[in-house]
Amino acid sequence: MANPVESEVSRRGVLVGGTATAMIGIFPGGQAQAQPARSGPVRQDFEVSFEINGRPYSLQLDTRTTLLDALREHIHLTGSKKGCDHGQCGACTVIVNGVRINSCLTLAVMHQGDKITTIEGLGTPEQLHPMQAAFVKHDGYQCGYCTPGQICSAVAVLDEIKAGVPSHVSADLTSPPELTYIEMRERMSGNICRCGAYSNIAEAIAEAAGSKT
Repeated sequence: MANPVESEVSRRGVLVGGTATAMIGIFPGGQAQAQPARSGPVRQDFEVSFEINGRPYSLQLDTRTTLLDALREHIHLTGSKKGCDHGQCGACTVIVNGVRINSCLTLAVMHQGDKITTIEGLGTPEQLHPMQAAFVKHDGYQCGYCTPGQICSAVAVLDEIKAGVPSHVSADLTSPPELTYIEMRERMSGNICRCGAYSNIAEAIAEAAGSKT
């Protein structure tokens, strides 16, 4: 009967010998070359150019950089907020080529040549955008953290309705939707206000739209 210790050594020897043979076949010259250990993903930079709030920008960015981080960390437009960083709260909402998106869910390098509008590009303290003025008038905020995303989303919502884009609650898909309370609530549902200023936000949007809900 074979000695268990000898049997284990024998199996180990076979494995080691097989590995050595495989390595000799892989590397020329019959000698295995030691590979340097990698500490993490390799950084790859890419030049991306886009227009933000009417101004051209060209940045050298790591390809993993989100649009939100490009705006906040590289261009220093900190109005767009990082809330959940998972596309669930809407605090990072910006408008790209006329369409609202969650900037935390998209990579900056995907927006080569795009026109991007952030909260800083909608108005100035001296000349507010109508939506900004309506939010001030109706107290459409409390802590204010979600407000930039709320306003950008609200501006895009009115454009969507004007363009006839239906929502999940639109009763008639062949006619332009109306700005009803249920339409507004559905379209703004991706923007969370943890302070609960939803009724004030609805009033502000209605005034900016010049309609009653």
